[in-house]
Amino acid sequence: MSRAQPQPLRSAAAFFAVCGMLLAVPVVQAETGDPHEWLGRMTSAVETTNYEGTVIRITGGEAEALKVLHTVDDGVIREKLIAQEGDGLEIIRNGNEVHWILPERQSVLVEAWNDQSTLFSTLPSSDIQFGNEYDVMVVREDRVAGHKTVLIAIRPHDEYRFGHRIWLDKGTGFPLQTQLIDAEGQVLVQVKFAEITLDKKILASDLTPSYNIENFKWYNPSRREVTQVVDSPWGVDDLPVGFRMISMHEEMLPGSENAVAHLLFSDGLANVSVFIAVHDGNNFAETSNVGASNSYSILMDNYRVTAVGEVPPATVERFAMSTRSR
Repeated sequence: MSRAQPQPLRSAAAFFAVCGMLLAVPVVQAETGDPHEWLGRMTSAVETTNYEGTVIRITGGEAEALKVLHTVDDGVIREKLIAQEGDGLEIIRNGNEVHWILPERQSVLVEAWNDQSTLFSTLPSSDIQFGNEYDVMVVREDRVAGHKTVLIAIRPHDEYRFGHRIWLDKGTGFPLQTQLIDAEGQVLVQVKFAEITLDKKILASDLTPSYNIENFKWYNPSRREVTQVVDSPWGVDDLPVGFRMISMHEEMLPGSENAVAHLLFSDGLANVSVFIAVHDGNNFAETSNVGASNSYSILMDNYRVTAVGEVPPATVERFAMSTRSR
């Protein structure tokens, strides 16, 4: 992770003045329907649509082009992503297992995956209750990758979360472009299809590696051992409005003798993880960021407390600073 400089909290007046930039375009409601219905269609489309296309992903000012083939069969996601530049990286997903194929290194990294979309990990679900924390509205009709789209804007009410813009295909509700937006209206992360064929018939042979990996070296890192915690001594006593704890457990990390407490918080769209580990005596960076992901670490007694998430720096700082042992 690269080191980032601490950022002071913005004043409320300044925040709300610039927050309007998220929706600095005229709202067009005619024939576009309810935004929550569109989010429901989007959720269904992401879970069921087969497609092939080329996507441009921009994070932290760095752009990469990926060829994507995606299919869903009996609820199992199979996917192949091929880097169009650089070292020829291929990512092949089969259900909850992902193979990162690195041809220049003659190696394959095996990694467990969750149910999130590989490309669209920050999309909201249709059951999110927008109210005190966010506004959601249809902004206008637009065009992306040759498809007619509806632009949905999700605007936060305070400085503790990012905003979103989502362009949905009018025919299917499939997301053809997404943006994660900061309070100044700057795009932090963008995923945009340059071209796409929806409802494409994808053959099993299309999803196999492009390289002969028979003699590649395989790496399968030890998975973290997770134990549910019934009564944790840790908590956060100054949560931003709308956030609540949704899970709490301990993890035994590979090579570590001490369990790490992991507290996960969510407001229904933004997630923040808080990790509490016995301090090993090594120096660590107070703040760091990669793209839209920020972290903040402090030393509390003999513990290192780290908050991390795709949220503004002020949010992870508040989480870490208000973590307490009860």
